[in-house]
Amino acid sequence: MEKTEMIFGTRAVMEAIKAGREIEKIYIQSSLSNDLIKELIKTATEYKAPYSFIPQQKLDRLSSKNHQGVICVLSAVQYASLENIIDKCYQEGREPFFLIVDRVTDVRNFGALARTADCAKMDAIIISDKGNAPITGDAMKTSAGALSHMPVCRVRDMKATIKLLKENGIQVVACTEKASDLIYQTDFNTPLAIILGSEEDGISPQLLKDADCLVKIPMKGNIESLNVSVAAGIIIYEAIRQKSYK
Repeated sequence: MEKTEMIFGTRAVMEAIKAGREIEKIYIQSSLSNDLIKELIKTATEYKAPYSFIPQQKLDRLSSKNHQGVICVLSAVQYASLENIIDKCYQEGREPFFLIVDRVTDVRNFGALARTADCAKMDAIIISDKGNAPITGDAMKTSAGALSHMPVCRVRDMKATIKLLKENGIQVVACTEKASDLIYQTDFNTPLAIILGSEEDGISPQLLKDADCLVKIPMKGNIESLNVSVAAGIIIYEAIRQKSYK
C-alpha cells in the first residue's frame, strides 16, 4: 500500500478517530482481545469508523513498521452525505445522476471509474463501507485528480441506500451480463443511479434484486465481459447521450 497515509498503535488510532480524521479502514490483529483493543472497537463503533480483524501476517504485509497489532489507513477523500447531495440536486433543478460501485477492489479501476464519473459530471459515487478498494493516494493518482472534485458517499447499508434513492424518484439500474435488455433499449431520461459490480463476480445478488431494472452491454466477441471501468464509460455515456436529446 504505497503512498498511503497510515497511523500505527491502538492509542494513536483512537486519537485520530476522536479528532475527526477520515478513516478508510482500521485493521486489528485477530489474536488481540485486551482491554485497550476493546476500547478501540467501542470508539470505532461509536464514530462509525470501519474496522476488521486480520492475521498478524497480513498486518506485517501492510507495513513493516512497529504497528503493535493495529494499523489505521486514512482516507484520501472527505466523504459526503448522500441525502445532502440528493437535496442539492433537486433544489438546483437538476436530476440526480449517481454511480454505485459494488465491491470493486482494484484501486486503479476505482480511480478510473472516478475519472469517468467526473468527466460525465455525475453528482457522486456511492460505495459501501465494506468490500471496496481503499481510497488512497494511489486511487487519487489513477483518477487524475478527479477524486479531489467528485463527491464519494460511503454507506453502511446499501439495501437501505437503494431504498432511499427510489423514495427520491431515482431510477436504479444495474449493468450486468445477466440482463436480457440492452443499454440502448432502456430509458435513462430520469434521475438515475447506475450500479457496476466487482471484477470477479459482478454485482451482488441482493443489489440485482433491489435494482429497478437490469441492462447489459452487447458483447460480440469471444470474451464475455469488459473491464469495469470500460463498462462504466459505455453505459454512463449512453445515459448522457439520451439525456442530451431529452
